[in-house]
Amino acid sequence: MSDKRYVVGLGEALWDVLPEGKKLGGAPANFAYHAGQFVGSDNSIAISALGEDKLAEETIEALEEHGLKYLMPRVPYPTGTVQVTLNEEGIPTYDIKENVAWDNIPFTPEIEEIAANCRAVCYGSLAQRNVVSRENIHRFLDATPNDCMKIFDINLRQQFYNKEIIQQSMRRCNILKINDEELVTIGRMFGYPGLDIENKCWLILGKYDLDMLVLTCGTNGSYVFTRGQMSFQETPKVEVADTVGAGDSFTGSFCAAILNGKPVPEAHELAVKVSAYVCTQNGAMPTLPRDLLAAAK
Repeated sequence: MSDKRYVVGLGEALWDVLPEGKKLGGAPANFAYHAGQFVGSDNSIAISALGEDKLAEETIEALEEHGLKYLMPRVPYPTGTVQVTLNEEGIPTYDIKENVAWDNIPFTPEIEEIAANCRAVCYGSLAQRNVVSRENIHRFLDATPNDCMKIFDINLRQQFYNKEIIQQSMRRCNILKINDEELVTIGRMFGYPGLDIENKCWLILGKYDLDMLVLTCGTNGSYVFTRGQMSFQETPKVEVADTVGAGDSFTGSFCAAILNGKPVPEAHELAVKVSAYVCTQNGAMPTLPRDLLAAAK
């Protein structure tokens, strides 16, 4: 048994195939990369599955270029891709290819050992669209220590979720991260239509016995609900280069700051600053400036 404790991004590993070329995507790698900037890259790891193809080699190259540890067994399915097309207004639509490697994440002895030594894990609903990955993500979560921070970053995509997947995941997490649009969807799905935003959040926090609920509302700020307290932060106005990975950088830095013993309002303030900075940079994995990294210590 290793004496190391890991922060884990668990789920989809994929490439966004854009009109101008392809970029490595997937929330788990983004989360692990950003958390790793705070907790140390040796203590942070992305877990998924890759195919036995050229794209898998390119994935490994890209992860190593960013200094990101990974545990991504090879499986006999293609490495995941998302075809991104833009309409005349530049609005993207996504075709997330099915029956790919990350739909078939195995639960290997190596992955089980990481679970047993896990300090924090972030997972979403997308990687649970297929029964193989869903069951193995559940096995991972159920194998973590009692003090593990389990963040369900709900991440609703296309038609790849249902009420049961959401409920199972909410029962296994102790922190829920959701955005305002997803909250409306969940409100309809679970039959809380009449409540305002804050009351919906308090209701979910209590019903699922969560330690925290993080709600992001784009330019309208963000909230962190904990038992009996609420933290609110304005969204800083910045010159946006692109917003890719900004949400994952928020989650990764918030998680790291909480692990480092920061109170919720301070962790929340840092997360807002980090995600604003990531919006000013191209790509999902920029190196953060020193002053931001120092703020989580």
